[in-house]
Amino acid sequence: MIKNEKIKAAEVELTGIHGENLGVVPTTEALELARKLKVDLVCTSLFSSPPPCRLISSGTVKEERQQARKKEQPAKLKEIRLTPNIEEHDYDTKRTQADKLLRAGNSVALVVRVQGKEGAKAKVLLEELIQDLKEVGIKKTGIQLSGKQAMVQLDPR
Repeated sequence: MIKNEKIKAAEVELTGIHGENLGVVPTTEALELARKLKVDLVCTSLFSSPPPCRLISSGTVKEERQQARKKEQPAKLKEIRLTPNIEEHDYDTKRTQADKLLRAGNSVALVVRVQGKEGAKAKVLLEELIQDLKEVGIKKTGIQLSGKQAMVQLDPR
């Protein structure tokens, strides 16, 4: 992204702060307008002639870059471990933790450690959690019972 004096074109196609089209303007005039409004002149593409430029406040440029960076990063998979004989308060804590992770854009793997004949209990617990988190997460995999654990993965909506 090229800003202010680094724009070498003789004239630019200018867009105002609120998205209004200001037409084709000499670069020097566009820079003067940017200084007067205390904003930056940002070139959005170099592949057209004249290059399209926008008047953007400094904070907005930084914010747009951060948002773009966030979108580039893949969702992380976070694991939350539980036991089938979980107390109500502990259940609420784990549900809140999963809710926060899903709202932040991360995937959550809910894992219940199983001993002996606790498989059915683990499955019921996971179904209850899926039901409680259906507003913020969507089930990616079915409930998988394997050996010593039951697991399900939720992705953010």
